[in-house]
Amino acid sequence: MRPKGLLIATALLAVLGGLVWWSNKNKKDEPAGAEGAAAPTKILTLAEAGINKIEIRHREAETTRIERDGSGWKITSPQPLPSDRDAINSLLSAVANVSADKVVEEKPADLAVFGLKQPSSVVTITLKDGKTRTLKLGDDAPVGGGSYVQVDGDPRVFTLASFARTNIDKLAVDLRDKRILTFDNDKLTRIELATKGPAVEFSRNAQNEWAIVKPSPMRADNWQVEELLRKLKDLKLDPLLTSDQQADLEKQFKSAAPLATVTLTGAAGTQQLEVRKTKDNKYYAHSSAVEGYHLLTEDNGKDFDKTAADFRNKKLFDFGFNDPSKVEYKDASRQLALSKSGEKWMANLKAMDPVGVQSLIDRLRDLSAAGFPDSGFTTPLIELAVTARTTERVSISKAGDKYIARREGEPALYQLDAKSVEDLQKAAADVKEEPKAAKK
Repeated sequence: MRPKGLLIATALLAVLGGLVWWSNKNKKDEPAGAEGAAAPTKILTLAEAGINKIEIRHREAETTRIERDGSGWKITSPQPLPSDRDAINSLLSAVANVSADKVVEEKPADLAVFGLKQPSSVVTITLKDGKTRTLKLGDDAPVGGGSYVQVDGDPRVFTLASFARTNIDKLAVDLRDKRILTFDNDKLTRIELATKGPAVEFSRNAQNEWAIVKPSPMRADNWQVEELLRKLKDLKLDPLLTSDQQADLEKQFKSAAPLATVTLTGAAGTQQLEVRKTKDNKYYAHSSAVEGYHLLTEDNGKDFDKTAADFRNKKLFDFGFNDPSKVEYKDASRQLALSKSGEKWMANLKAMDPVGVQSLIDRLRDLSAAGFPDSGFTTPLIELAVTARTTERVSISKAGDKYIARREGEPALYQLDAKSVEDLQKAAADVKEEPKAAKK
């Protein structure tokens, strides 16, 4: 009995071993992909630089056609329109590299079953050599998502992922430039903002930063000016408006009260945006760069109701996050002349405590105007100088309970909060010689 049982066990082990071998072999032969799913199949591969024209014929919409125009692209159908560079680049990438999820039918007997006899969209790609490639986009697949697709020269029907179809099946409205202003920020040289008060004019200085030149020369908060430009650039038109809606916007704009006019001047010329406001706080705009009238959000409309004070640089010092190499402080009770030597701060050939020096620098960096008075500066109470990229000198005087500061070489005055001046004086008083135990 024992030999017979041993034979049976041996046979079972052999069968199991064969099953394991067969299973492992089949796993190795499976296509790559999640949980053994078939790998995507490339059905169209083109060089983006070799594409000259893309035409998308829609069964239920007007044909969309884009063509190369020098180094860029233009929309030529259903009507000539400026194109959105990012949207065009996304379309080019999508049509140049099309991958299908799987093959549905190798040799379909009836394309109508897949919606490919009369496709919902036909994408024709014309190459620089005059040759064309065509994609037919059919119905949505009932199971598994995606839709049916067929490429010229291949009888097979594939399924195309929903996101891939969305990236390809575009209308002109998806590809058009929707900016209300089309300026190039880097090439602007002048900005003018005309509101109820005196017009504010900005110009780039030698450091390529914005400065206020009107109503009088003043330092500008570069971040605030760039933020204005960013908001102008982000203004978008609504491309789906009907002719009746466009006519209504024009009517609303013309009946509203003028709020502001922004004029942008650069290498490509001048663009202008006029903003108006209704009694119920609705904002409308008209641009010289594109046709039509546009409704702005309340937040966007408020961005243009500003004066020069909103764009002024409130910081007394411009050194910002640059590390100073020299710091000078002088008042009735303390005089400091600090200079950087390697990693140490020195004063009168003595190493100073870096913590105290850094606290003083931080107080100087934080000095900001609480207001911009026209007068009030008297005899200096505190004199300051900071050398980083350049040397900046500031004098602070006291008039009653107010502190008034002035930068050297500038007529503008800055009113300072009393606490900030007191913190500055305390920080200066706390600068001490480096403890001897810390010396090396």
